[in-house]
Amino acid sequence: MRRMTWIAAIILSLTLVLSACGTKDAESVVKDLDKFLNSMEGYTGSGTMTLHNGQQPQAYQVEVSYQKPESYRIKLTNVEKDITQIVLRNDEGVFVLTPKQNKVFRFQSDWPQKQGQVYLYQTLVQSILLDGSRQFTTTDEAYVFDVMAQYNNTSLARQKIWLSQDDYHPLQVEVSDTNATVLVDVKFDTFEFNPSFTEDYFATDANMNAGASAPTPESPTDITPKDDQESVAPGDDGVGSEPSAPDQEGVEGNVDEEHDAGAPAEEGNAGEEAENTKGNVENNKEEPTSAVQQSSDTFVAMEPTYTPLGVSLKDMTDIEYAGSPGLLTRYDGLYSYTLIQTSAKDMATALAQGDLVNLGYTIGQLTAGEDVQTLSWTYNGNMYRLSSANLPEPELIKIAQSVQAELSK
Repeated sequence: MRRMTWIAAIILSLTLVLSACGTKDAESVVKDLDKFLNSMEGYTGSGTMTLHNGQQPQAYQVEVSYQKPESYRIKLTNVEKDITQIVLRNDEGVFVLTPKQNKVFRFQSDWPQKQGQVYLYQTLVQSILLDGSRQFTTTDEAYVFDVMAQYNNTSLARQKIWLSQDDYHPLQVEVSDTNATVLVDVKFDTFEFNPSFTEDYFATDANMNAGASAPTPESPTDITPKDDQESVAPGDDGVGSEPSAPDQEGVEGNVDEEHDAGAPAEEGNAGEEAENTKGNVENNKEEPTSAVQQSSDTFVAMEPTYTPLGVSLKDMTDIEYAGSPGLLTRYDGLYSYTLIQTSAKDMATALAQGDLVNLGYTIGQLTAGEDVQTLSWTYNGNMYRLSSANLPEPELIKIAQSVQAELSK
């Protein structure tokens, strides 16, 4: 009898030991992640990202690649609309590419060092390491962390991260607001650590040529208003330089003088800024016909599917600048803001310095003056500028994320 008791005790002890060996606690996983992040040479992965903004969720195929020390490639594809954009960081800088439309835009930024991205492995691991109050659970296949979100969009409060128990690669990410409503989720289908990349994998020209519908320039060209006034989209007279303040007589002239990123009108009012723009654009028109109608085959106006409570559409005006069609839309109410969208030229443009913002489907650039802040981004060959004197930054981002529907006028 005593012998049977000893055998049972031994079996129970072995079971507990084996069970403990197969499961790690939060502290062990965190230590492993810290070591692995420092030793990792690179990764590549793919999956589906869904943005839950506006009326309908927007799904995108995402491919992400990284190579030490600072090479990144993010490919975002809207399958339904057949739109692909590539965000690159290489030795030459940070670029947003639309190969099919032969568009390249250069950003002056240290992205993504200060702006985390939900699909970047470093961002996910760092959020786990930095949150001392992290919550930890396990499933049959994953270690699950619930931590504070580390993004410059303050509406993104927390995120839940699923990491494979095999090698800590990401399986899924859910980012939610303060009400626990999921705003962004990413599900990875594949993920590989330390892959081998071709020599030109992160090169701008190679990525443009791989998906371009027309020949591309030998190298991206930075354009400033002094170099080529005809090549600058509305609002970009600060391109490649620090924003300049308006003169004492007030802002006069064309669209890009009045909507320079971070350079507000004298009163700092986005509505008055738009009124001046509207008049100046109309004065520059040679014909009264709509600029959008003139180039309907190359420019498709979009509209946001999200509008803050207490805000309504005030008016919209077809514009044309430097031969490019566009649309100016104003909103008024609790908040006042202006959305300018225009067709961009087929060349690279160096944008003014600012903070890069993750819009999900692309990367935006946030610049702030004394009174007006402006969020600029490019998508499907068009340039967008959302400006306001009183719109909170989370609302500014949410509106920009919802500019996905074709305008019905």
